[in-house]
Amino acid sequence: MDALLSALADPVRWRLVSLLAERPRPVGVLAQLAEARQPQTTKHLQTLQRAGVVTSQRTGQRNIYALRPGVLRDLAAALTLIADTAERVGGPQATFDRHGSGLQVEWQAAGAPGWADDRSFTFHRSLAGRPELVWRHLTETSLLGRWWAPDDLRVSELVFDARPGGRIVLEYRDADDTDGCDAVAGRAEGVVEEVRPGEYLAYRLSPALPDGGPAFTSHIDMSLRPTGPGGDTGTDLDVRYRVTDSAVAAADFVAGIEIGFGQSLDKLAATLAPDSPTPEKTHHHDRPTDTRSTP
Repeated sequence: MDALLSALADPVRWRLVSLLAERPRPVGVLAQLAEARQPQTTKHLQTLQRAGVVTSQRTGQRNIYALRPGVLRDLAAALTLIADTAERVGGPQATFDRHGSGLQVEWQAAGAPGWADDRSFTFHRSLAGRPELVWRHLTETSLLGRWWAPDDLRVSELVFDARPGGRIVLEYRDADDTDGCDAVAGRAEGVVEEVRPGEYLAYRLSPALPDGGPAFTSHIDMSLRPTGPGGDTGTDLDVRYRVTDSAVAAADFVAGIEIGFGQSLDKLAATLAPDSPTPEKTHHHDRPTDTRSTP
C-alpha cells in the first residue's frame, strides 16, 4: 500500500494513470499527452508498474502500457472503509465535530472573568450493582481510575482521599501515550466536601489552564439511590455539575464538560455492566469501604 500511494502521489504519474484509464497507450504518446520528456515518462511508468498500477507489453517497436483497475479498486475500497469508520454515527469524529461547534459558541461567550459562572449540567445513569458497589467505584482510586476519563484518554495520576477535606488530584494523558511522550492532556486538583457512604458525595475540582492557573471551579454532587426489587439490584446515579470562578481562557474546558463527563459516566456504566469482566463486581461485595485513607 505504501508503494502504491507513493506512486500515485506524483502529479505526472497521476496524469499518466488518468490517460491510461481512457485506453492503453504507447510511451511516446503518453509522453506527448503528459507534456513530459520520454525518458522521464518511461521512469514514471516503471514506478507505476512496480507498484502494480500498470502493466505493459511490447508490440513491434512500441511498448504499450495499460491500467490495472483492480489495484485502484482495492485502494478505493480501503479509503472508503477508512472514511466510513471515521464517519460512523456517534463515533469519535462526530464527537470531535460536536466539540468543535461547542468551542465556537463558548469562545464567543467568554468575554470577561466569570462569564460561565453558575453554568450547570445534570447527568443521570441507571447502573448495575448496589449502591455500596457503585460507591467503591466513585471513591477507591483502583476502581475510579478505570472510568474517570473521557474517551481516548487515560488517568495517569490520581489521588482521591474520600473524606471531608480530602485532597483530589486527577491527571489525564492520551490513551495511546503509554510512555509519557506527549503533553499531559489535562490536570485538575480539588477537595472532597461531603461524604455519606453509599448515598451522597460532593467535591470541587479545578482544571488547570496551560499556564497553571485554574480554568474554573466545578462543584460536583453525586446522589445514589437503590433500584430494583428490594433495592438490591441496581443504582440510580444523579450528578449535578456546576461551574464557578470561570476564567476567560476556560472556554475550551467548558465546551468539553457535557461530552467529557458524560463519556466518563458511560464508561462507569460499562464497567458495572453484568457482562463486564471486572472482578470487583463479583467479589468482596460485603467488603467495607475505607473512606478515610487515600489508596
